[in-house]
Amino acid sequence: MSSTVSQRRIRAGALAVLLAAVTLGTAAPASGAPEDGILGSLSPDIRAIMAKPAYQHAQWGLLEIDDTTGEVIHSIYPDQFFIPGSTAKLVSVSGAWHALGGEHRFTTPVQAVGSRDGEVLNGSLVLVAQGDLTMGGRTAPDGSVSFTPIDHTYANDVPGATLTPENPLAGLDEIAGQVRQAGITEVHGEVAVDSRLFTSFPDLDPSPTPLIINDNVIDLLTTPTAPGQAAQLSWRPQVAPYQVESTVQTVAAGGPTELTVSASPDGTRITLSGTIAADAPPTLRISNVQDPASFGRTALIEALARAGVTVTAPPTGPNPSGTLPDSYDGTQRVAAYVSPVFAEYTRLILKVSHNLGANLGICLMAVTAGSHQCEDGFPVLTAFLRQAGIDPTQVQLLDGRGGNPVDRVTPRVENQILHYWQGTPEATRFREALPILGVDGSLASVCEGCPTCPGKGKVWSKPGTVAGFDAVNNRIAVGAQTLGGYLDAGHGRLHTYYLAVNGASTPDIEGVIEMIGDLSLISGLLQEQAEARS
Repeated sequence: MSSTVSQRRIRAGALAVLLAAVTLGTAAPASGAPEDGILGSLSPDIRAIMAKPAYQHAQWGLLEIDDTTGEVIHSIYPDQFFIPGSTAKLVSVSGAWHALGGEHRFTTPVQAVGSRDGEVLNGSLVLVAQGDLTMGGRTAPDGSVSFTPIDHTYANDVPGATLTPENPLAGLDEIAGQVRQAGITEVHGEVAVDSRLFTSFPDLDPSPTPLIINDNVIDLLTTPTAPGQAAQLSWRPQVAPYQVESTVQTVAAGGPTELTVSASPDGTRITLSGTIAADAPPTLRISNVQDPASFGRTALIEALARAGVTVTAPPTGPNPSGTLPDSYDGTQRVAAYVSPVFAEYTRLILKVSHNLGANLGICLMAVTAGSHQCEDGFPVLTAFLRQAGIDPTQVQLLDGRGGNPVDRVTPRVENQILHYWQGTPEATRFREALPILGVDGSLASVCEGCPTCPGKGKVWSKPGTVAGFDAVNNRIAVGAQTLGGYLDAGHGRLHTYYLAVNGASTPDIEGVIEMIGDLSLISGLLQEQAEARS
């Protein structure tokens, strides 16, 4: 991905998950030592990294604090605003977790609206969407929520994205089975999705919806065959009227793997074109579901059919939202899907930098305040910060994921968020929801191929990246590379830390990957120093 065209495709936030391809190296020779008054307390190895040519015009920020004693270990511009990238999720996810509680479960009911005549419902079945992020589509048998180091939602931007094994329609299948168990075999009327829980706004991108199936995307998995032959395609979830056509050809081993997705305006006609090398692994792409409510309605009708329930209404077409009742008083609940605990969802969001889930948290905070407008989630977040003793003026956010141009945080506020959780019963669960350096999530593979890996298994940290194409200099401008979390200081002690660099640059995508490795290496070195101090 070194061509100019490829560089232009970089999206803010997506590069954070490239950590799965990063390996930690050693510090390069410094091109010019930083001023002792600012960085003098740091080790020579760390100072050498910060002095690399890529950071010539950049600004570093760092705040590391012993969480037990409150001692400031390192401090570089702790009260200056930095572009956070996905480390903004530390703030937004904290607000949502506090508002809902880690043990909160989403119960998505299906109401029978009308009259029963034995096994026949004369009326409508209405699924009342509750903002469940996965609707069973990632739920493992033990109740945990599955993830991979590079999530499928990043498949069009980041190489190596893979699928979790669970059925993305699992929740709807469970609901359909419950409807049948409730004694209904025929629905003489409509099936509808009630999506009135909340309304999003343009700055939340990707935009959350009250019903989310498979992250509101279609997965397209291409597997090579023999050179000169058509590649093999599998896709999911297969729901009418969505259709996928592939013209991808297999080329010789070592050849280009270049896959392009296009779709009709309504998203239901998807075409996958290009080439895949014979020695390439199965390669994933995604296409967006344009109308999640209508998609979910059809998927539910199809699930009902699989469960032995027939519906007289047409299975495809727009969601009949105009037929929804003003109230469900007096109606019968005939099914309900109950989600895993919310702490499992926050683990997914933080481990893989799940943008849709982070933005959804803003909407869910609004719902806790009795509002149907997602923007009303921000006052809930502000109130949480104040309750936690945190100055909200050290945060600027217009989304939950950290991709809006206005988003800013200070190193101090990120440390305060991390310190807050240490004083709660959720301390361990919150810390372990973060990616662990060299172990899982978006920090899973940073130690692969390294003879030593500073901090492996002892750094819990959320990464963030904001990068785009600099057309003046034909290079990648890295607006932000950040890491924030906890360092194992030994003897049961932790240090909170936030590390950021804004305004770096590099010739190509490989340089961005190196920068992510630089911050990971600095984090590992800080952890080793913290442990040595104790």
